Amino acid sequence: MPFSVFITRKIPEEGINILKKFCQTVEANPHDRPLTYDELLRQVKGRDAILTMLSDRIDARLINEATDPCLKHTGTSLRIIANYAVGYDNIDVKAATAKGIVVTNTPGVLTDSTADMAWALLFAITRRVVEGDKLMRTGRFTGWSPMMLLGGDIVGKTLGIIGAGRIGTVMAMRSRGWCMKVLYTTHTNRNAVLEEMLGAKRVDLETLLRESDFISIHTLLSEKTKHLIGAKELSLMKKTAYLINTARGAVIDEAALVNALRNKQIAGAGLDVYEEEPKLKTGLVELENVVLMPHLGSATIETRTKMAIMAAENIVTVLKGQKPKNCVNPNVFA
Repeated sequence: MPFSVFITRKIPEEGINILKKFCQTVEANPHDRPLTYDELLRQVKGRDAILTMLSDRIDARLINEATDPCLKHTGTSLRIIANYAVGYDNIDVKAATAKGIVVTNTPGVLTDSTADMAWALLFAITRRVVEGDKLMRTGRFTGWSPMMLLGGDIVGKTLGIIGAGRIGTVMAMRSRGWCMKVLYTTHTNRNAVLEEMLGAKRVDLETLLRESDFISIHTLLSEKTKHLIGAKELSLMKKTAYLINTARGAVIDEAALVNALRNKQIAGAGLDVYEEEPKLKTGLVELENVVLMPHLGSATIETRTKMAIMAAENIVTVLKGQKPKNCVNPNVFA
C-alpha cells in the first residue's frame, strides 16, 4: 500500500518487517541519536504514520506541520502516532485528537522487565553493589572486614508502591520471596490482587512515606504527579529508607533528592529515569548513595522486540481503517 511511515529511532527488525509488508515507504532515523526538533519537523511531513520514542517532543506545532490540506476527509495525512513506550506525556494528545490522529502506546509487554529493573536497583543500592564493584576494579580491596560497605536487610521490611498499576503490581508481587509487608497508593480503585494475594494495604502517600523501608515509584507523569516527591515528602521518609524510580524522572524533584541524599536524610536511591533526561541534576553524580542507570527498564531483547511488534501492529491496524487495541485517545473515533 502507498503508505509512508517514519520511525524516529532504530528498533528491532521484527517491527520494521511488519511495516514493510504493508507500507510502501518505511524510513528510520539513520543516526544513533535522537533527532533534533527541527529534524523531526522535516521528517513528519507527508507521513501517514510516525513511530515515536518517549524522548520525542510531539507537540501541537509538530502535529500541525504534518497537516496536508489536500486530504479533505481528515484534514491531515498523519493518521497515527505510535509511541514506543507505555507513557505518552511527550505527545500533545489533545492536539492529535483535534486533528483526528490516533495515539497509541505499548502497555503490558514491558511490565516484567521494568519490575525486574526496579528490583535490580533496590538490591544494588541496598547491598552497595556498585560501590563494591568500584572497590574491586580500583584494587582497593585488601581483604574481608566486618564493617566494610554495610548495607540493609530486605527480608521482613515494608515495601511502599506509589502507583499500583501493572508494573507496580508485579513489583509488589515479587516481594513475597522476602516476606515483605506491602503498602500502596493509587488514584484508581483499590488493587484487589495485592490485597488478596499479599495482604497489602492501601494508604495515603504520607503514611506510605513514613512507614516504608523501600519506596518504588510506578505512577504515570501528569500535572498532579510532577514533583510528587519533593523536599517535604523526602523529609517524611525514614533515614534508613531507600527510594527507587523506574517510572518518570519528573515525579521526583531531583534537586530536592540530591539534597536529601547529600545530607543523609534517606539511606539511598536507585534511579533509571531523570527529570531532565539525559541530563542529571548537579551533584547527583558525585553521590555514592545513589545507583544511576541510563533508562534501561525495558531493555531486554524480548521486551524491546515485543514493543516494536506492538507499535508496528498498531500502525497497520489504523492504516487499515480499524481501531487499535492500545489507543490512548479512543474518542478520536467518535
